[in-house]
Amino acid sequence: MEIGLLLLRLLLGGLLFGHAAQKMFGWFRGHGPEGTGKVFETWGFRPGKSLVILAAVCELTAAALVVLGLLTPLGAAIAFGTMLVAGSVNVSKGIWAQNGGYELPLVYGGLALGLGYTGPGEWSLDRALGWEDLSGAGWGSAALALGLVTGLIAISRASRELRRQAA
Repeated sequence: MEIGLLLLRLLLGGLLFGHAAQKMFGWFRGHGPEGTGKVFETWGFRPGKSLVILAAVCELTAAALVVLGLLTPLGAAIAFGTMLVAGSVNVSKGIWAQNGGYELPLVYGGLALGLGYTGPGEWSLDRALGWEDLSGAGWGSAALALGLVTGLIAISRASRELRRQAA
């Protein structure tokens, strides 16, 4: 089980890092803050460039916390909240990525929440620091709640902005 949790953390953290690096640095065929900012603004996230940087910092922070197994519920909450927002922009296209849907953020967010509930495992900084208590239903539910609240606030702001633009 410990190897499985470590592999899961490394995979999710690596993918979150890549997702963030596309936005922040233009790596991996990304468009960087300028290009991605323009897309963000079409979704109602204004000012686009600033919110791209915020999203990328959140994803980089979540990636680091998940990979290290440090403050795992917080890393899970940040990843889940960010992926909730990311998935919201494609909800009208359905779930499947081949149709432009929200499959990818759903998987990343779900994996993060899974770690929030199970904890990072023995090969983690949480465990090395004696923070074994940072796992279980209470911490997982806290990660879920924090991610939901922050994500829904961002989605609500973008929705209001789109309505304002349409008026």
